[in-house]
Amino acid sequence: MQFKDIVLERYATKKFDGKKIPDEKIDDLVELIRFAPSALNLQPWRIRIITDQNIKELLKPAAFNQEQITTCSHLLVFCADPDYSGLIKKLEKLLKDNNIPEEVQTMIVGMASQSAGAMTREQQLAWSQAQTYLALGNAVNGAKSLGFDSCPMGGFNPAEFSRILNIPAPLVPVMLCPVGYAADKAMPKVRFSKEEILF
Repeated sequence: MQFKDIVLERYATKKFDGKKIPDEKIDDLVELIRFAPSALNLQPWRIRIITDQNIKELLKPAAFNQEQITTCSHLLVFCADPDYSGLIKKLEKLLKDNNIPEEVQTMIVGMASQSAGAMTREQQLAWSQAQTYLALGNAVNGAKSLGFDSCPMGGFNPAEFSRILNIPAPLVPVMLCPVGYAADKAMPKVRFSKEEILF
């Protein structure tokens, strides 16, 4: 499938058929998400994958009782990670372990430290959230490329999800992405014209 076809055929599935996606396909999806772009390669996100039906049932009221939560095969909970001190240390080790030239390591870690250090905690969280949306983009297009469907969802209570899933601070749930096989039909895609988005 060409990327153009993936983008045009992907849609926000409102109901899945409950059929399980094979584990190897979920592994493939995680790999596609893992290679999402991020500023300075800090990858400030974490993902919890929920398959237990009882947990999905507990989460459904915290997502305004939307059917995607309980009919999907796997529910991906995308969390922003604003712990820049920890992220920079992890990145520094990653660069060293992969034999990145020392001058490049110094430059990247220095830029990351300077950028993060200039931000308030609120700005760090906002920056992490923005990067997490990039990972979500890989998830929704990646799912379609692998032969199944998805639905990016911002309509949920992050505090309740954190409580139910025991998500540790400072991680903050940002978006949900249930994946599975669609049990509904795509509506025609309606978008603003090129002239309306370019200025």
